Amino acid sequence: MGGELRYRRASAWEYDLLLREAEKYGELRHHFFAVVEGRFRDVYAVNESLWKGVERIKLKPHSYGTFVGTIKVDENLVEKFYPNVEFFYFVRVERNYAVLTPKAGFLFTTGKDVPRSGVRRYSWQGTKKLVIYDENGVLLGIGRINPGSGRKFILNVTDVGEFIRRKR
Repeated sequence: MGGELRYRRASAWEYDLLLREAEKYGELRHHFFAVVEGRFRDVYAVNESLWKGVERIKLKPHSYGTFVGTIKVDENLVEKFYPNVEFFYFVRVERNYAVLTPKAGFLFTTGKDVPRSGVRRYSWQGTKKLVIYDENGVLLGIGRINPGSGRKFILNVTDVGEFIRRKR
């Protein structure tokens, strides 16, 4: 990666991108985000009082919050926020979610797709992406609904087990 990284607060436009993504699922519960600009713009949920201290010191931080996603320009040259799993810890999810059975939850966290029989309940309104939970309310990942299929009803987009499976 060529240039130097820039650390800054998220702009009003960037915050609006996050807000629009959260509104597909419910309500955004966190309101202070920072951006690290490099090849992409990585977005972090940050503690606001801690950020004030970071701004006063001369050293650049190595890390300062929870990584929640990336802002990229899509093929239509439109800026879009691409959330990761952790983004949904900061959203009160009220729609576009699925709750899986224990076996289906295990399958999902190992990168597999989920059959219709593995879904306890779901709410689907508009977007194809769903936030995936187990029966205890534990966030498992993000899936894409495939309503025409019984065997691959929810396709795995990303899950909490991906980090462990990642090739180094």
